[in-house]
Amino acid sequence: MNKYGCLKTKGGNQRATSDERRTTNSISVFFPCYNEQDNVTRTVEQALAVLEKAGADFEVIIVDDGSSDATGQIADEIASRDSRVKVVHHPANLGYGAALKSGFNAATKELVFYTDGDGQFDISEMPPLLPLISQYDIISCYRLNRQDSLVRKINAWCWTKLVCLLFGMKIRDIDCAFKLYRREIFDNIKLSSAGALIDAEILARAIRRGYTVTQKGVHHYARMAGEQTGADLRVILRAFKELFKLKSEIRNTKSETNTKF
Repeated sequence: MNKYGCLKTKGGNQRATSDERRTTNSISVFFPCYNEQDNVTRTVEQALAVLEKAGADFEVIIVDDGSSDATGQIADEIASRDSRVKVVHHPANLGYGAALKSGFNAATKELVFYTDGDGQFDISEMPPLLPLISQYDIISCYRLNRQDSLVRKINAWCWTKLVCLLFGMKIRDIDCAFKLYRREIFDNIKLSSAGALIDAEILARAIRRGYTVTQKGVHHYARMAGEQTGADLRVILRAFKELFKLKSEIRNTKSETNTKF
């Protein structure tokens, strides 16, 4: 534990000295959304209020991953009213990993934060993460009192343990959708996952390159509307297939440090 009450882990190579690190108020916040018509307005409005209060130089990005409901139209309406909001549309549902990659690619600020568009996290818990970025490159949060079924909790625990074992990481909640990154990380790693493996891949590649990680608990709330898709058997099977492919790829790479993908 560090003085912030956060778990921390470091990559094999120290990328930057403490003198080179700095806190910044320039941040991109994005929401991957799939069929979140009943959640997206509330979620984005809360984010705007929190970011305004924090006095940040910010942008908000909505990634509509080929929604079949009115999510895309609602997102466009929000953006038309506020120039700080922009929308990325996928013509079809490409998967969670693709949605995150689109968000990272669209981000233009020094920091990038994402959380899901379903409203199961409180965006007001994001600003307290900002001071930590002066010492770490990634703030990877974990869910306190996770509001999911027992089966989902057990599956998530087993998945996290497996991923950490395969990649030699010590992450408490791999797939928690409440993470803050230095945006430059995504200039230096190439992501291949299109599905649920995306969080594990980002952390595995970033840590291997020497980026540092700390962890902090955030509250998790029951979904108020819409349906979860992460428990879909096809999503799970695809994640396992990608997991072992990624393990083989990273194992066969001596070092990703100073390597452009």
